[in-house]
Amino acid sequence: MMRSTARLATAVVGAALVLGCVSGPAVSHSAEGKRVLVFSKTAGFRHDSIPDGVEAVKQLGESSGFAVDAAEDAAAFTAQNLRRYDAVVFLSTTGDALDVAQQNAFEGYIRHGGGYVGIHAAADTEYDWAFYGGLVGAYFQSHPAIQPATVNVEDRAHPATSGLGPTWNRTDEWYNYRSDPRDRVHVLASLDESSYTGGTMNGDHPIAWCQNYQGGRAFYTGGGHTKESYTEPAFRQHLLGGIRWAIGDAQADCRAENGYRTLFDSGSLDGWKQAGPGTFARDDDGTLTSSGGMGLLWYAASDFASYSLKLDWKMAGADGDDNSGVFVGFPPSDDPWSAVNNGYEIQIDATDVPEKTTGSVYGFQSADLKKRDRALNPPGEWNTYEIRVEGERLRVWLNGVKINDFTGTDPARSLRDGHIGIQNHGADDQVSFRNIRIKELPVKGS
Repeated sequence: MMRSTARLATAVVGAALVLGCVSGPAVSHSAEGKRVLVFSKTAGFRHDSIPDGVEAVKQLGESSGFAVDAAEDAAAFTAQNLRRYDAVVFLSTTGDALDVAQQNAFEGYIRHGGGYVGIHAAADTEYDWAFYGGLVGAYFQSHPAIQPATVNVEDRAHPATSGLGPTWNRTDEWYNYRSDPRDRVHVLASLDESSYTGGTMNGDHPIAWCQNYQGGRAFYTGGGHTKESYTEPAFRQHLLGGIRWAIGDAQADCRAENGYRTLFDSGSLDGWKQAGPGTFARDDDGTLTSSGGMGLLWYAASDFASYSLKLDWKMAGADGDDNSGVFVGFPPSDDPWSAVNNGYEIQIDATDVPEKTTGSVYGFQSADLKKRDRALNPPGEWNTYEIRVEGERLRVWLNGVKINDFTGTDPARSLRDGHIGIQNHGADDQVSFRNIRIKELPVKGS
């Protein structure tokens, strides 16, 4: 939001008197009290890394606040017993692990909001069970010898991959899959098939993904064949992030994503211009962090008429009071106030009044605060916005949850043609952005 300190104080006090409340900072989604079942029954090949995997998940639970049980016996799959768990981890299971009654119990568990985490050979399991095939995302086909490979990290906001750089070099047994799941799942990471031998997926080789599936949450990673995986810090963090998302301890956008082009990730700022004071510091991982202000970094190379804009952001301060926003629909100008007066801001600041807090169309319409609070990760963790503009309609998704649906009526702020930008609000506000991408949509009525 663009305002001076004095104007901020006046706006907050006045609005608080009218509305009777001020929105608080984001509520942390706690893992305390959550419980995970690690299931590792094998009816085919048995990985000697399974005990290491079980122990690793138990250690992750101890350090992160969730309880962990382990089972080899499929008798654990009853409706009554599964209700005890927030997620079930299939750890290198193989073959037909469950009978029909156990399958039915697990299907009911997922449909009632349960979580699933599949590790490595979880994709080599239950080939004749269609529900499971959809849940895991893709079935195993083959693998070459264990060898190093380069993993391209496609989503660096999801907790399973947020701690990684744009590429991840590691050694494992790299699975080929019978189908490419990209159209059905949200791909978090994929293999660079030119970096190793034996890849058979024609250059599009997802290796970790997530999805919301028939009422539940499903995360899968193809890593985890080797014993060493489970002592590797980066892989352990990858696994922990997947579990945290599956149990609802962290939020992320796990809708399938196709057809976007990058406006900024880890490359240059070609096409972007800074309007007004301050700047954005850029690190080697492709993260932009606001500094000084009030100013606006805007994409000058093109304007947009109908589009879906996605970007990842996080606040640095623990109190959620770091101020910034995403501006859309404004004319080109070197004056950042032009965006304020002629466009719309999607706010980032969890401590202001409802129509001026995270997810709001700033000064015009509050987000659905209950949905917003459930979807919002706390300061220090990444969030993902989708801002979809079609005609004068502006919709906002936070971590895959629609939290605002606004239609503009001000002729001075027409959304039918304009630029996009991110704000650097002031010296005391540090908000980071990365992976800014856009998908242009058909213009309605054209």
